[in-house]
Amino acid sequence: PFYWMFVMATRPSAAYNSIPPTILPGGMLVENFQKVLDTIPFFQAMWNTILLCTTVTLAVLIISSLAGYAFAKFEFPGKNFLFICILLTMVIPPQLGLIPQYYLISQLGWLDTLLGAGVLFLLNPLGIFLMRQYISQSVPDELMEAAKLDGCSNFRIYWSIVLPIIKPAFATLGIIVFTLVWGEFLWQFTVLRDPSSYTLQVALASLNNAFRVDFGMLLSGVFWATVPLIVIFLIFNKWFISSITEGSIK
Repeated sequence: PFYWMFVMATRPSAAYNSIPPTILPGGMLVENFQKVLDTIPFFQAMWNTILLCTTVTLAVLIISSLAGYAFAKFEFPGKNFLFICILLTMVIPPQLGLIPQYYLISQLGWLDTLLGAGVLFLLNPLGIFLMRQYISQSVPDELMEAAKLDGCSNFRIYWSIVLPIIKPAFATLGIIVFTLVWGEFLWQFTVLRDPSSYTLQVALASLNNAFRVDFGMLLSGVFWATVPLIVIFLIFNKWFISSITEGSIK
């Protein structure tokens, strides 16, 4: 699919429906991308998307690892009930909360801001579950007890012992969250109406014309919007594979 998208990005719009299908690249990659730049603020949207995804990913990693650490290694009243409640939110369709969430964001004055577009992703039930399971299996209680005997605080144990051990899970969750926020459309389309605040998904959606779609231009924009995701995956691929391998061994 990625190669076909690249081929279509180098061809005129008519090649999209050609029979037999076109399988060789053409020479219109730059021309089609120039059409994208003339139609939407592509690089501004790219920057907004990278900033949003990076900020949300870092926040989710911190929140999820701290919550997972607490659920895995601490005892407190209502722990299991709270954990189950967090997991149950995963079965609620996000569309059900669209109107009240929009109203709340509107009342807070966060419409047309990246804060409003990203705040709903900060509490990630999957991330908390993943971190809890990984910390429970990978961080021995004996190691934590030894650290406490040496005078380490709970936060020092988290920072110096837990975080280095859970790097593979960190990379896995980071890739999941980054790609999730990168590909999110419905919520971002709902709260971002000012072109200067558009993310890539919202900006690319504006390339669609009700009467005519230039597939060469559209797929050129989608192609260049996909490249950063591939780069991110290649950078963190080692830790991602390490997490899968360790899980299969255990």
